[in-house]
Amino acid sequence: MNKFFGITAMGVLAVSGSAMASEPEQPWIVDRFDDIKVIRYEVPGFEELSLNEKEMIYYLAEAAKCGRDILFDQNFKYNIAIRRTLESIYTASTKRDSDEFKAFEKYLKKVWFANGIHHHYSNDKFKPEFSEKWFRKQLARFINDENRQMDDDLLCRIIFDKELYASRLNQTAGVDVITASANNYYEEGITQEEVEAFYGAMAAADEGNPEPISYGLNSKLVRDAEGNIAERVWKVGGMYSPAIERIVYWLEKAAAVADDVQRPIIEALIEYYRSGDLKDFDTYNVLWVKDTDSKIDFVNGFIESYGDPLGRKASWESVVNFRDEEACRRTAIMSANAQWFEDNAPINPAYRKEEVKGVSAKVITVAMLGGDCYPATAIGINLPNADWIRKEHGSKSVTIDNITYAYDKAAQGNGFMEEFVLREEDRERMKQYGKLSDDLHTDLHECLGHGSGQLAPGVKGDELRTYSSTLEEARADLFALYYLGDEKLIEIGLIPTLDVAWAQYSDYIMNGMMTQLSRIEPGKNVEEAHMRNRKLIAEWCYEKGKADNVIELVEKDGKHYVVINDFVALRKLFGELLCEVQRIKSEGDYEACRKLVEDYAVQVDADIHAEVIARNAALKIEPYGGFVNPEYTPVYSEDGKLVDVKISYPANYVEQHLHYGKDYSFLPSQN
Repeated sequence: MNKFFGITAMGVLAVSGSAMASEPEQPWIVDRFDDIKVIRYEVPGFEELSLNEKEMIYYLAEAAKCGRDILFDQNFKYNIAIRRTLESIYTASTKRDSDEFKAFEKYLKKVWFANGIHHHYSNDKFKPEFSEKWFRKQLARFINDENRQMDDDLLCRIIFDKELYASRLNQTAGVDVITASANNYYEEGITQEEVEAFYGAMAAADEGNPEPISYGLNSKLVRDAEGNIAERVWKVGGMYSPAIERIVYWLEKAAAVADDVQRPIIEALIEYYRSGDLKDFDTYNVLWVKDTDSKIDFVNGFIESYGDPLGRKASWESVVNFRDEEACRRTAIMSANAQWFEDNAPINPAYRKEEVKGVSAKVITVAMLGGDCYPATAIGINLPNADWIRKEHGSKSVTIDNITYAYDKAAQGNGFMEEFVLREEDRERMKQYGKLSDDLHTDLHECLGHGSGQLAPGVKGDELRTYSSTLEEARADLFALYYLGDEKLIEIGLIPTLDVAWAQYSDYIMNGMMTQLSRIEPGKNVEEAHMRNRKLIAEWCYEKGKADNVIELVEKDGKHYVVINDFVALRKLFGELLCEVQRIKSEGDYEACRKLVEDYAVQVDADIHAEVIARNAALKIEPYGGFVNPEYTPVYSEDGKLVDVKISYPANYVEQHLHYGKDYSFLPSQN
């Protein structure tokens, strides 16, 4: 519920050209394949950090790399075995010129990028472009008793049978979303009804607790020997222990060099990893959210529940970062005015917070990405997720500046705006204010949007079930969009003119109604929570504003364009929808939430979809982007004392993943 993925008309997630395993056309892009580009990001300011700060980043960065196998296994129970088999074939092969091998290489690159065999965004299983006959020959040639990870026949069935484990995350209305999803959060055979009953009983026993536990966050649900439902907890000594032990090892090193403020925070996280007790996780979160002054910060743990159709199980992720002092001015202004924004929100006053506590926001420089933040990452983060901690202790929000900068550099000159934005005045506005409007939208979304509002008495926060993530992202986006067009932002010095807001409005509605469809296969509906959120907002505003022609779908020369005719009226619509979305969340109105999402966020117009794909393909723009991480090398004196940490920027996507597979893979192939 805390990540912000930006996709803009400025090309934040699009670059020109397409060449498999080719030399980069510019230094920012290191690889291209299928619908993906891989970008290099820099870490400006690292060399100026103190030795102690560099050392702490190095240890936290190592911890961030040690959980990679956990995410692979969470995404699908055979992912690690499949990845290791593919890597064995790849590294042993010497004949790499055939079309079959090139298709195999592309498949492996996609598996690395998605942390498994299902697409990281659509959740659909990848379709191999190499033949089963060719693949079986490679298995016979390169896989033997020493490196075989799983039965060859089962492996081939999984890869080539399109119906088997077809979707990692299936949220289709009317289906059992647990049995229809291939993720590894629930043992095969366990049903949605059983999961809801199991955790419903836990929640009932916790009734009235002012500090409710996020039950199920760090465990897999299984059947025990007697056939009863039970949890396998992810902790030291439990499931995923070999990887968690390595994470703890590096966290202990970081704690040893941390100051008196951060040492107890890291130690609390270590204690949680050892106990697996979610109360310990809450203790860590409360300590973490109160630390707003430390320059270096990090996220490490089982955090986000997007990958679970019921929104309970959390994927493992890590982000290591340090504060960008100069860029933090705008987030400091937002934090200082947080109560004003809350008091003036266009929602029922009963659902506003009387006192906004602990809203801290900053612009950060990422130093390392791990788990569910690598290779693809959000551009903004707001944590913790527990509503009671947000209410009582506040939240921390970050905008990741060096990532958005890298996206922006990789996208320059891609032709996207000229193709999809009809009016010259809109293009000029986007060119002038696009980066600022994107950054402010992210800041408002993370800093204030997620932290705004409150639940009605008696509402637990889990009533919206499979629709909760979509609604929460819509709520934060609407908050950001509404206030971006408020003259208060001019008054407090965040924007020079409302044209900044109008640039974002044109971008956002065009994306929600049209251009994000390039990420979806023909014939598919919208499944991913962030994409559903954007479509919901755009389509609802389009429909509600039709009578006044607020948003117009213009056809010219056989192409469609989204045009905003009345920006002020559109802002009013954002406020009206925010009021209803906040009411739904505050009251836990599942039926209203279901109807809103299903009516506006799911179905795709086939003709518009086909047109967007064709126009995008003509530009040779990949709709998805991700990154290679920098490398950190400790430098020691002759007597073994650490004297420096050097940073370098690898530009080979394949080598980085083979390196991670060799040196940061700690789990068995089957868990």
